[in-house]
Amino acid sequence: MSKLQGKVAVVTGASKGIGAAIAKALAAAGAAVVVNYASSKAGADAVVASIAAAGGKAIAVHGDVAKDGGAQGIIDATIKAYGRLDVLVNNSGVYEFSPIGEVTEDQFHKMFNVNVLGLLLTIKAAEKHLGEGASVINISSAVTSLFPPQSAIYTGTKGAVDAITGVLAAELGPRKIRVNAINPGIVETEGTHAAGFIGSEFEGAFVAQTPLGRIGQPSDIADVAVFLASDESRWLTGEKLVASGGLR
Repeated sequence: MSKLQGKVAVVTGASKGIGAAIAKALAAAGAAVVVNYASSKAGADAVVASIAAAGGKAIAVHGDVAKDGGAQGIIDATIKAYGRLDVLVNNSGVYEFSPIGEVTEDQFHKMFNVNVLGLLLTIKAAEKHLGEGASVINISSAVTSLFPPQSAIYTGTKGAVDAITGVLAAELGPRKIRVNAINPGIVETEGTHAAGFIGSEFEGAFVAQTPLGRIGQPSDIADVAVFLASDESRWLTGEKLVASGGLR
């Protein structure tokens, strides 16, 4: 498959989970991929090695998207390595859940800084390099329509991502740059395992409400990202694609 042949893609937070799967899928579709990481160099290097072993092109680039210099550095490294940028996947994100009575300022700033400010700073750094046909893909969440208890801050960040997606679709549309969001349901990743979701009553409750009868896998989200990165989605912008197995 070479629907992204000649394209260059950046995936933030791509050392594991959904980001790693998206990076590998974009590379398999022909794109040269920048695998961004904030802390796990080993994870990012493993993703790059996997892409290379499959015949693809990728480099690992460190950068904290929540810092202006970090976001700019990711994009600068991309242009230095590949000379262009066609696809930006804003996947970096953090989450914590707690009842409203236990919400803290630190939680708020941590989640909004990465999930919202980080997205804005990365798009800010990237937009001058994006040309006609470029695609920005923001990883949001199905929580913006499910409203799970004890997720007020996290759901707030993803609500902001949905709104920003619409604003920037309108703002960048005249330049023929598309901006869309993917809103995954619960997905089996290192993070959901570490949080104790997998194998729990929480997972069982979600599966019971999901028409397709399972939780998601990173590859389920990655395939949607490849579609949004490609010309096959050329008439889509400002959309929120809920990838949740039908869970509503």
